[in-house]
Amino acid sequence: MQLHWHRRDLRLSDNRGLAATSEPTVGLFVFDQSVLDHGAPPRVAFMLDALDSLRDAYRDRGGELLCASGDPAMVVPELATSLDADAVSWCRDYSGLARERDAAVQQALIEADIDRNPVHDSVHHKPGAITTNDGDPYKVFTYFSKKWHKRDKRDPFEPPESDELVPREKVTGFLALDGSKPYERKNGENDNSHEGNNTEYKLHDSLPTLDDLGFETPDATVPPAGTEQARALLEDFCESDIYRYADRRDYPADDCTSRLSAHLKWGTIGIREVYRATVEARNAAETESESVFEFQDQLAWREFYTQVLWDRPDVVVKNYKQYANPINWREDEEALQAWKDGKTGYPIVDAGMRQLREEAYIHNRVRMIVASFLTKDLLLDWRHGYEWFCERLVDHDTANDNGGWQWAASTGTDAQPYFRIFNPMSQGERYDPDATYIKRYIPELEGVPAETIHSWHELDDGTRKMHAPDYPAPIVEHSERREDAITMFEMARGD
Repeated sequence: MQLHWHRRDLRLSDNRGLAATSEPTVGLFVFDQSVLDHGAPPRVAFMLDALDSLRDAYRDRGGELLCASGDPAMVVPELATSLDADAVSWCRDYSGLARERDAAVQQALIEADIDRNPVHDSVHHKPGAITTNDGDPYKVFTYFSKKWHKRDKRDPFEPPESDELVPREKVTGFLALDGSKPYERKNGENDNSHEGNNTEYKLHDSLPTLDDLGFETPDATVPPAGTEQARALLEDFCESDIYRYADRRDYPADDCTSRLSAHLKWGTIGIREVYRATVEARNAAETESESVFEFQDQLAWREFYTQVLWDRPDVVVKNYKQYANPINWREDEEALQAWKDGKTGYPIVDAGMRQLREEAYIHNRVRMIVASFLTKDLLLDWRHGYEWFCERLVDHDTANDNGGWQWAASTGTDAQPYFRIFNPMSQGERYDPDATYIKRYIPELEGVPAETIHSWHELDDGTRKMHAPDYPAPIVEHSERREDAITMFEMARGD
């Protein structure tokens, strides 16, 4: 018997951890407070929905997904012992926090004399597999991506059959989930509390709620989770929008993106299944194969940033790129709040920040625009933006978000040069020419002509009030702040 510890692989299909053994398997998920402390309502809500779907998938096959709350270093070996499991498998994670947690669990399993079977699953090529000729991690994406595209990719793994899962009744018998001895039911009829190593943990007969875990209901509308939802998105994307992706992905009104980011973050669909679908789409294409390649390149970016985080876990709190002097970021709580609220007076920026509040998501092009505005127009530390995204995004991924923020701030690997600064007005005019996206999220501008919206920074106060009395004037002058940003970075460089 094997215990598989799920974390960011909330699926049965295309799961290397489940495919790594021929032993009958029991699934386990542990609500770890040290991880939940870094959580946010949208992501936890999505995670709970994904877990509900995963537990149903196990039970549909006659198996069981155990859900517990506690320290994984205590819960995992103790449950493995209680189940008489020969081994524990899990899919590796690459952040510093995850690696510390996994090392503690691995040591506890060694001490309990239980075999360990960690596997690489969330990326095609494990960190450290694609390097320079000298064996160093790549710092430039272009060179990394060339090798990434040339490397063979595994086919998806089949989900376990019913006879490859430990029957549910056998699991409940082992752990007395009906409340009988050897464990006494405590803390409510849906929980079993156990004492081990002087630390209490709980087995949940039913999944905890957001409130149980200490989270409020999200302000945003969180999309449904689960493998079937992810597959529906993938199928729809590969039937149409993937062939327009190269030309239209930067236009937020078109929404010509896969919307798979939250599913890839939580692993409700496997990366090999996604990649195979893109290969099939590319093979079926007559004239748009390069557009499919552009989407595959985004999958390569995901792995590039995973490698950066694996090599430099400190980038979560530190600049990847070292300047001769500290960057003299400003402190301006009022400006930061205006950015968070979508009230900067720059329409494309405000539309993005309001989309974040409403949907726990921002279109990728607009993510770059709002990040550039925070760091180059407001001259605020990228960490403020990263922390806000962490609080609000349903698809927040440490590697991807950190990489994107440091790219925009000119502090990351292969980052935007400090002197190349997005003009938020020209970005809006170029990528949302009819202001369709802007009006979708800023109702104050609904009746205003697009040309007026795109020249908002040039209008006098009277004209602005006439068109949209409830929408603010720009809080900063872009041309002035652009020069200030260049000066700030030149001072940091020691020029």
